[in-house]
Amino acid sequence: MTSLDPAPPVPGRPVHDQPLAALGEPVRRVSAGWIGAFATVWLGVWMAQLTPVQLLLPAQVDAALHPEDWVDSVVAFGMISGIAAIATIIAYPLTGALSDRTASRFGRRRPWIVVGALVFALSLVVLGLQTQIWAIGAAWVAASVGFCIMTAALTATISDQVPVGQRGFVSGWMSAPQAVGIIVGLLLVTELVTDRALGYALLAVIVVVLAVPFLTRHDEPLAAAERARVTAKGILAGFWISPRRHPDFGWTLLSRVLVSVGNALGTSLLLYFLMFQLDDDDAEADLIVLTLIYMVFVILASLLLGKLSDRLGRRKAFVFLASGLQGIAALLLAIFPDLTVAMIAAGILGLGYGCFLSVDQALATQVLPDAASRGKDLGIMNIASAVPQAIAPLIGAAAVVATGSFVLVFVLSAVFAFAGAVAVSRVRSVR
Repeated sequence: MTSLDPAPPVPGRPVHDQPLAALGEPVRRVSAGWIGAFATVWLGVWMAQLTPVQLLLPAQVDAALHPEDWVDSVVAFGMISGIAAIATIIAYPLTGALSDRTASRFGRRRPWIVVGALVFALSLVVLGLQTQIWAIGAAWVAASVGFCIMTAALTATISDQVPVGQRGFVSGWMSAPQAVGIIVGLLLVTELVTDRALGYALLAVIVVVLAVPFLTRHDEPLAAAERARVTAKGILAGFWISPRRHPDFGWTLLSRVLVSVGNALGTSLLLYFLMFQLDDDDAEADLIVLTLIYMVFVILASLLLGKLSDRLGRRKAFVFLASGLQGIAALLLAIFPDLTVAMIAAGILGLGYGCFLSVDQALATQVLPDAASRGKDLGIMNIASAVPQAIAPLIGAAAVVATGSFVLVFVLSAVFAFAGAVAVSRVRSVR
């Protein structure tokens, strides 16, 4: 039996749930139960990651500083996010590579999902107790590392277990919970648990509990013959994937970086935009309204357009459209800084980003250089999503300092999104 052959059937297990050889190309469709568990774990991940980014963390930074000039708060938040980005660049490919080489009887990915969830949860609990800027930053960096460990393993399961013809739809169930997670998380910490420390603790419990259903799913162990020897030199060398030898991987990576920076610029400073640009006295409530609008369109786009891309067998056109829609939404905010316009832009941005999240993830799994390094390669691809979320507040803060308003922030958001559309058009091996 070769590594591309299915593993021997397990007696008593349904045909659709039979295991694959760890390095085999999946051909059997994953079940509805598998997709449900996959969506559930991602719901917990996004709640724990995005609720702090959107509300808890900037509010905590502002409370710790009590600045005379609100720009100082934006800059501090941006610097914390930038430091977290450096940790992300290291953690994603490193933990992805380690999971590729993990020969546990529990599989390659499940042990790392557990480790990531625990690091993530404990760091959030610690973060909620901090009042000094340096301690807030250190705890958020630790939480970001836990997030990377967990999601590097989770995204690799798509390539491990989901056939190509189902990846757009399944990736939609990675994306849709992002929108739900934001709004549910915001409601929990503004309506149910208003104490900041308890809010962080609640998110920590959620990320662990919602991971449990997926951890009960089979994860094919790596056979001894398939395991590459783990060396520091080998792992470090694997961080570089030549864009000359693998141009489609390079263009897909570049496109994801650009679009993700554009999206993060358009969303990560929204609370500050409402508070200081629009002088909104009810900024937190309006942020929830904007997020709810965004959520609805992200869910619709990620599930419906992800499935349509599977059916048509096309990825690039959808990613191109998604990038363009995000650019249009950002330009609307730059030209018409108004709450009503922000609501319209939230819908357009959600439509574009929802489509991008599901279809781009499916595209990424189809341009990976080597089946034996899926976790590491997708870890590198994940950097292109996570790092922009971390550095965009820093870029945005610099734009605010330079101009005294948020107009340049949204103009830059549009420029990055449109540039991402151009980059994905250069991919050749996938339609």
